[in-house]
Amino acid sequence: MARVSQISLLCGAIIGSAAASAGEIIRYHGYTEAVRLENSTTRVVLCPQVGGRVLEYSRHGVNALYLSEAEKNWQPGDRPQSSAGRFDIGPEYIIPKRSALWSGPWTAELTGPRAATLTSQKDAATGVQLIRHFELAEDSSHLVCRQTIRNVSRTTREWCHWSRTFAAGKGICVIPLTDADGPLSRFPNDYVMYTGRGLINVEPSDPAIRRVGNSLQIFPTPAHPKLGFDSYAGEILYLAPSDLLFVKRFRTHPDRVYNEAAGLTISVWYPDREMVELEPIGPRERLAPGESASFTEHWYLGDYPFPGTSVDVNMPQLRRAADALQ
Repeated sequence: MARVSQISLLCGAIIGSAAASAGEIIRYHGYTEAVRLENSTTRVVLCPQVGGRVLEYSRHGVNALYLSEAEKNWQPGDRPQSSAGRFDIGPEYIIPKRSALWSGPWTAELTGPRAATLTSQKDAATGVQLIRHFELAEDSSHLVCRQTIRNVSRTTREWCHWSRTFAAGKGICVIPLTDADGPLSRFPNDYVMYTGRGLINVEPSDPAIRRVGNSLQIFPTPAHPKLGFDSYAGEILYLAPSDLLFVKRFRTHPDRVYNEAAGLTISVWYPDREMVELEPIGPRERLAPGESASFTEHWYLGDYPFPGTSVDVNMPQLRRAADALQ
């Protein structure tokens, strides 16, 4: 696969005159090999130089992601930084360190007018290589984010998809719960709270986390910021103070094993800081040598007035706004 610095030359015939408004290689802050995907309302900037991430996912110039000041000031040769649209693999407590995947250089390929694929190095610690494909719709904010785990080792490996997206903080996070005809939650209050390394409270009670209809609303910062959910609704809704609605949708699998410590399908990290982490988690993938498995997230952005700090979200109104994003 060609290095990203060569792709602008190799893919000119694919992108043609639409490069300025569809997909191209650009400088972005200190990054010299960023990949831009864009339509009339939405801009996506990908980062192959450090960890194969999304640096920007914006609507009309407003970025839904938290990009740290250290990232904005990063230059080639500096210590790698990792904020904004991060992806990973887990389970969290048993996976070895994997700097080649997390912060190493990736390769990039423009694969269509608004599509690109980022590919990691082969990582000896985990025995896998990761491939991330991104595709922005022509006329909406819909961004497809598909991560493929490929076993490049000689032994069977068991990992799972673990998204670790930093959205701009201080917003309201809404977790729709499993429908009445779906599996019941294992947790008395529909969520768990991590209270320390390896300590998980399965029956927490926190005023920052409220049941409203068939959803949980998180705002402001709870007593402990790391939360876990076993909902099979396959959706995270996030209302940002910038008046953006950020929606993640993904497929869930009630008949499969989720191998995070508490069997989670979603985790949220909500500290009293400038970011919040929105984390879809995939089921266990047991991969023989040479096998691959993929997990797809569908991202959407819409305008939504931030409801403020003193009232619960109007769920029927939010549901209509979220359902309109396609």
